[in-house]
Amino acid sequence: MDKICVCGNARLSGTVEVSGSKNAALAIMAAALLVEGRVTLHNVPRIGDIHTMIELLNDLGVPAQFSDRTTVTIDASNVLYLEAPYDVVRKMRFGQLQAAALTAVGLGEIDKSVTALQLMPMTFRSWEEVDYVLEKMAPRLDKDFADKGFVVLFWTYAGWVKFFSKQPGLYPEDYKKMKIFAWAGGVEEQNLMKSLGYNPVPLEPTDILPGLQTGLITAVPAPVVFANAAQYYNQAPYMLDLNWAPIVGGAVITKKTWDKFPPATQQALRKAATDAGQKIKTRSRQESDEAVEAMKKRGLKVQPVSPEVEAVWRQVAESVYPSIRGKMVPAGEFDEVHRLLKEFRARPKPAP
Repeated sequence: MDKICVCGNARLSGTVEVSGSKNAALAIMAAALLVEGRVTLHNVPRIGDIHTMIELLNDLGVPAQFSDRTTVTIDASNVLYLEAPYDVVRKMRFGQLQAAALTAVGLGEIDKSVTALQLMPMTFRSWEEVDYVLEKMAPRLDKDFADKGFVVLFWTYAGWVKFFSKQPGLYPEDYKKMKIFAWAGGVEEQNLMKSLGYNPVPLEPTDILPGLQTGLITAVPAPVVFANAAQYYNQAPYMLDLNWAPIVGGAVITKKTWDKFPPATQQALRKAATDAGQKIKTRSRQESDEAVEAMKKRGLKVQPVSPEVEAVWRQVAESVYPSIRGKMVPAGEFDEVHRLLKEFRARPKPAP
């Protein structure tokens, strides 16, 4: 360990600059994703973990940088991408990163149980159903993540995935003629799409817009808020108004870091995180509607889906459930989601 030896009878005088806490800075930088607008952090130590977090935020389309020697600025006004690369989860496991906000795809690298909330197309029909299932499954998911060495700070969601395309498409057959974006790491999803006769093109999320511009892809499933922020509508001006799947995510922190906080700090973080997660839910619904209206003003053509068309899509979605259960989504969680949905749908509807 480095040390300073002071020899002689001279009195010590002067000042010593106390460096900021790395663990506190990392957690606050992750929390900055929840803030609309610019966040400025002072006295941030210039070390590898901080630079890794800055790199992660930039990968998500969030401008983050050192504006001077110890000041970091972050602006999460427009988060362009939802998926954090697997490398982020790896760094969290090895202690190079202590906290992160991830969608179910990234969280699935920690524990597959969470994939039941996002990787089953057209399973959920409303936000009320998502809320009900998430509330019921949260304790189970929290335990699964705790067993893997992570503490879940909150669960939330960020809008429905819808299809954007260069040419109009209404029925599933129409999309078999298109080149559809597929996440480069989702080999199982790609194989599933191919088995149904679709043409997936594996790319990283950062390559979606260039792919649309060059014609490498002609259709992309994406949440409307992010399609608006990334301006996909300029290259893919048709949107199918079908709720394919919700984007579900959460914020996690390593248990090793969490245990270092005193109980009072943990309690305060829990409350702040719960409030933030709820605000994201409420805001995501409003922002999704606003994003569609904004894109329509810029030329987006929304293709309404009739009950008959929806039934055709649902038939296609349900046909792949046997291939998803036990492979892409753990069988226990798959069955639990469907049990909870059956329970929710059987409840008496509130009087108007």
